[in-house]
Amino acid sequence: MVKPAAKPGELVTLLDYLRYAVSRFNEAELVFAHGTTDPVAEAVFLVTGALHLEPEQFDGFAQARVTRTEAAKLLGLIEQRVRTRKPAAYLLNKIYMRGLPFYVDERVIVPRSFIGEILDTHFSGESEMPLIDDPGSVSRVLDLCTGSGCLAILAAQTFYNASVEAVDISKDALAVAAKNVADYGLEDRIALHRGNLFAPLGDARYDLIISNPPYVDAEGMSSLPPECRHEPKLAFDGGRDGIDIVRRIVSEAGAHLTPQGGLLCEVGRCREAVEDAFPMLPLLWLDTEDSEGEVFWVGAQDLR
Repeated sequence: MVKPAAKPGELVTLLDYLRYAVSRFNEAELVFAHGTTDPVAEAVFLVTGALHLEPEQFDGFAQARVTRTEAAKLLGLIEQRVRTRKPAAYLLNKIYMRGLPFYVDERVIVPRSFIGEILDTHFSGESEMPLIDDPGSVSRVLDLCTGSGCLAILAAQTFYNASVEAVDISKDALAVAAKNVADYGLEDRIALHRGNLFAPLGDARYDLIISNPPYVDAEGMSSLPPECRHEPKLAFDGGRDGIDIVRRIVSEAGAHLTPQGGLLCEVGRCREAVEDAFPMLPLLWLDTEDSEGEVFWVGAQDLR
C-alpha cells in the first residue's frame, strides 16, 4: 500500500475523507473519464466502494465516523489514485453501469459506453421512440468487442427473451466477461466467443447487433492521459482515422442481421469520419444525457 500523506485520526468522518480526496485529486490534476466525470463524483465512488457502500448511500453516512483500519485503507487508496494515476475502477475492481456493479481489472477497458443508456431510452417497452417496437420479440442479440461483458448483460436484461452472444479477440477480456456473466447468473443466456468480430459466428443472424469497438484515432492514441494508458491499448486503437474496425463492422453486419434487425454502434468523436466513409447510409445519430452524436443506428434493410 502506498504510504498516505495524511495519517489515520486526522480525518474523522466520511465527509472529511471526501473533502480530502477531492483536494488531493484537484492538486494532482487527475483525469476523470472512467465512470465519473469530476473529482467529487470520483471521491464518492472511491470512499463508498472502499467501505462496501453504494455511491448513493454516501449522504446517509456522510457524518459517520471511520475506524482506524478503514482510515488507513481510504488514505492508501486515495494516494494510489494520485501517484499511480490508475482509474479508481481498477483500484476497487468495480464499475457501475446503469446502476449495476461489474467487476473490472487491467485486462479490460473500464466500461463507460453510452449504449447502456440507449438500451433503456430506445428499446424498452416504455420508449417514446422505440427502434424495436417490442423488446420481447428480440430472440438473438450480438455484442461485438464485448470487453467486460457489461453491455451483453444489460442487453440480456432489456431483451428478456433473447439469447445473447458476445465476441472479443482478447482471451483476458473474455475471462473478465465470464466472471461478470456468472455473477449475474446468465451463463444459460450469454455465450462468449473468442475471435475477430464475426469470424467465430459462421452464418448466424441476429435481431440486434451492438458494439462499442475501439475508435481512438492516431492523434488521440498519442495523447491519451495517464489514466487511459493503464487500459489495454487494443481496446482503444481504431487506426489512423479511428474507424478501421467500425468500417468492418458496418460492411459485414448486414450478412448477420435478420430482415427487421439493426446495428447499434458507438464511435465516440468519429461521426464525421463515419459519415465520410458511408455517405449513402441513412445513419440515425442518437444522443444521451452526456453525449451528442456518438452512437448511430442503422437498420438491416439499409446494410444489404
